[in-house]
Amino acid sequence: MTAMSMALTGDNGIQVVLMLFIMLAAAKILAELFERLRQPAVVGEILAGVIIGPSLLGWVSPSAITNTLAEIGVIFLLFGVGLETMPKSISKIGARATVVAVLGVFLPFVGGFLLMHWWGAPNLEALFIGTAMVATSVGITARVLGAMKVLEARTSRIILGAAVIDDILGLIILAMVSGTSAGRLNYLVIGTTAVMAIVFAALVLFVGAPAVKRLTPRIENLRASESLFIFGLLLCLGLSVAASYVGIAAIIGAFLAGMALAEPTEGHPTMHKQISGVTEFLVPFFLVNIGMQVRLEVFRSPSVLLLTGAITLMAVATKLIGCGLGALSLGWRPSLQVGMGMVPRGEVGIVVAQIGLSLAVINEELFGAVLFMAVATTLIAPPFLKILFSPDTAELRDPD
Repeated sequence: MTAMSMALTGDNGIQVVLMLFIMLAAAKILAELFERLRQPAVVGEILAGVIIGPSLLGWVSPSAITNTLAEIGVIFLLFGVGLETMPKSISKIGARATVVAVLGVFLPFVGGFLLMHWWGAPNLEALFIGTAMVATSVGITARVLGAMKVLEARTSRIILGAAVIDDILGLIILAMVSGTSAGRLNYLVIGTTAVMAIVFAALVLFVGAPAVKRLTPRIENLRASESLFIFGLLLCLGLSVAASYVGIAAIIGAFLAGMALAEPTEGHPTMHKQISGVTEFLVPFFLVNIGMQVRLEVFRSPSVLLLTGAITLMAVATKLIGCGLGALSLGWRPSLQVGMGMVPRGEVGIVVAQIGLSLAVINEELFGAVLFMAVATTLIAPPFLKILFSPDTAELRDPD
């Protein structure tokens, strides 16, 4: 452990500030470098985490503080994306997004299970690897699409809609696999969680959004300064907590909160600028924290390296093919956009791996392999998304 990492383990407030300074500075420096190289800034911010993390310099290590900052960062990232997404635009592509999500869950799960079964892993271990491949980290894709200003593209909306459905399906699979590891399956709990997740999303979109639209003029007339902005923050945090209690990811609640406010704030650019300022500060912590999770020392064994490469290739191929097939009717280029947009696993895949490790279902080497897959898929997608979306982006918008 270096002197700097030791200094950051204390409880003194200034040490926490130093940690924030290192993470934010490293993220922005690498982001600037990658922008100058005409590459997505998000890739540089994740690599900044690898550099300053335990694997290389060891200046900052993942902790409760960094994990909390990362969670808050991705919550506000998805809230900002929700503000750019009209509920009616998602409802238009609901059926296609469902097909994309189902295929994008089925193929990675089966592919991951069969790969590990062929490798000789026990069935339970294979099930957990398949589950880790199911998840999609929409935060990464949303960051890239937002930077390219194509969130209104039809394929972007399909990706966002599919990611919400993907989260619900992934939750059900994780509950079933975790229950299997404990020797029991509570089908009532699994079914109840699925129904509650669907009802929660429907209530926010079809009841909450119209209610927010009616309340917005009254909120703006309140005497408190920046009342609409404060209301937006409260709605974001409140629905994030509510989503967690329902059993789905907090980021889905934040995304739905943004959608509920999308129409009322369309004519209020100040709200968007204020949220943009918040996300520009918080989101780098989310991206750097992903990079800091990488442990390079577990890859000294050739067999672990080979398995890691196989898992990563399977993770990319199954999402690209599965989700791409769901959008194939739109044409080959849009189907590739959707498929690649669903490739990143990010923090969601890491969480599944951590659960498997805590239940003693997977060992440290396999945990490292899944961790690498989660980070690698997160790094692979942005450059390809930039290539797939870059030319003639105006033609990508929904003609409706």
